[in-house]
Amino acid sequence: MFNDNTFAFLNELAQNNDREWFKANQTRYEENVRTPALNLIEAMAPGIRNLSPKLLAVAKKVGGSLMRVQRDTRFSHNKQPYKTNVGIQFRHFLGKDVHAPGLYLHLANDECFLGAGMWRPEGKALNAIRHCMDENPNAYKKALTTLTAAGFELTGESLQRPPRGYDKNHPLIEELKRKDFIAFKNFDRQIATSTDFPDWLLSQWQHTQPLMHYLCFALELDY
Repeated sequence: MFNDNTFAFLNELAQNNDREWFKANQTRYEENVRTPALNLIEAMAPGIRNLSPKLLAVAKKVGGSLMRVQRDTRFSHNKQPYKTNVGIQFRHFLGKDVHAPGLYLHLANDECFLGAGMWRPEGKALNAIRHCMDENPNAYKKALTTLTAAGFELTGESLQRPPRGYDKNHPLIEELKRKDFIAFKNFDRQIATSTDFPDWLLSQWQHTQPLMHYLCFALELDY
């Protein structure tokens, strides 16, 4: 799976982030980054299916669970062509992109973390989640308790004011203000290079399942 060479390559890429260097080091990228990532996805596929048969674990170079190394620079001030991290997403099969409910793994020299939930759901989905929180608050609060006990925290952006239709004194007003519903947990990169990394990931994501169930219930998605 991953080893110290993975992080060494990502560090060099950060210092030489241009197409010429990457092309010259394409073989190293394949050996130290993409192949270990695809092997991890393949190894985790049965465990991901056990968490939910609706989550996709697809070990493909393009169009699968491994996110592209190329950056989309069209609307960014940062014109560096490559990401300096490994990104893997196990998303709900009905989702078309990173906005779908799913599990996420991020490996980089400056930060390693795992996540679960939804990043920046579009308006209709966001309204459905807020409506569900208003109508069914207890299951949501239990999901938060489970996450906190396991060392996760909900992160992301929030509105400054209450969303339209919700009173500022609502008992869950801070949760209703959220624009993202991502459970987040940092971990040491040594864990990523250990032989039991797949099992460790699955054990951690087990704690996020009440949140995943809740979000899918709110969106009327099977999970």
